[in-house]
Amino acid sequence: MSSATTDFYAVEDLLDPADIEVRDRVREFCAREVTPVINDFWERAEFPHELVPKIAKLGIAGGTVQGYGSPGMSAVAAGLVAAEWARADGSLGTFYGVHSFLAMQSIAMLGSEEQRERWLPAMARLETIGAFGLTEPQHGSDAVALETRARRDGDEYVLTGAKKWIGNGTIADLVLIWARDEQGDVGGYVVPKGSAGWTAARMTGKTALRAVWQAEITLDGVRVPAENRLANCRSFRDVSLVLDRTRYTVAWRALGIAEAAYELALQHTLRREQFGQPIAGYQLVQEKLARMLAEITGMRLLCWRLSTLADEGRMTAAMASMAKMNNAKKARQVIADARDLFGGDGILLEHHIARHHADIEAIYTFEGTDHVQALIVGREITGISAITGRGAARRPAPPEPPQSI
Repeated sequence: MSSATTDFYAVEDLLDPADIEVRDRVREFCAREVTPVINDFWERAEFPHELVPKIAKLGIAGGTVQGYGSPGMSAVAAGLVAAEWARADGSLGTFYGVHSFLAMQSIAMLGSEEQRERWLPAMARLETIGAFGLTEPQHGSDAVALETRARRDGDEYVLTGAKKWIGNGTIADLVLIWARDEQGDVGGYVVPKGSAGWTAARMTGKTALRAVWQAEITLDGVRVPAENRLANCRSFRDVSLVLDRTRYTVAWRALGIAEAAYELALQHTLRREQFGQPIAGYQLVQEKLARMLAEITGMRLLCWRLSTLADEGRMTAAMASMAKMNNAKKARQVIADARDLFGGDGILLEHHIARHHADIEAIYTFEGTDHVQALIVGREITGISAITGRGAARRPAPPEPPQSI
């Protein structure tokens, strides 16, 4: 076993060769095209548009979407790909995740056959970029309370409201806007770029994921054809189904960025000499490296098992929440320890660890904060919802008292 490997428990042996092939294809691409250039884009807060046609040639857009030009990956393969993007750069991982796992998956799951045929093939070729407009200025964790409205007017819907933190929002050709209609039902509306009444302002001043652009969107009477409303979405529960199906990839992203940080730190400690020897030879450094690897090993096993359950149709929302909660928090600590092992060099972009140290803060927060994920798991455990403070309709019988031994 190589001393640099993060696969300490040989999870590779459990992977399908087809899944390994797509992972390695993305890893090689990132090593060749992304890592050498991404620090400059990150520092300037510029999106690397020139990489998009190259990403298209990988043939991975759409992830697990079956047909319509998408690869129809297994959940394990999709997770491995998400981890590889994170290992290289969290910003490009966000671009890919929003397009493939949120926008395309929503259309695949909730659109009609005609809608899937209309939009997905061009999205699979990355000729059409997608975005997912759910979060609002006043509604993040409580996105169910969304205030954006859709009013039917003949053969069109008129959208009014605002969205915030919309990844790809300023560059997307199609943005899926979630809004409530006059009956209070939630629907997904595909809004083409350049629609009248549409304003998308790029958010600035970010300290994480700087090379991907998020937008604040204003909808002032934006008109979309009635056929642009996703045919099979009638409630927020349908939106939640999409989020549940994609959240597991965020656990993989946390794993990927932690792996990158550990590998960078290990290489640095083997090279860096102080007091006459590499710092990797000191007890305090080895203890830190060992604990980092232990956390990564647990994260990797959790990701693999969660994705195999997803492939079997057995993954639940609480399972996905537990993995995201656990892995994002553990990755945050692993990356902090890795940055610490770099000493002063850890704040220089040229060593990459500073970028990962900043980017994990966004991954820790998006697609459900640590606290909300914990409450989703807690609701599953107890049958009582603590999210709103109102309790839950289902209350399980108290557990049997443990028997004395």
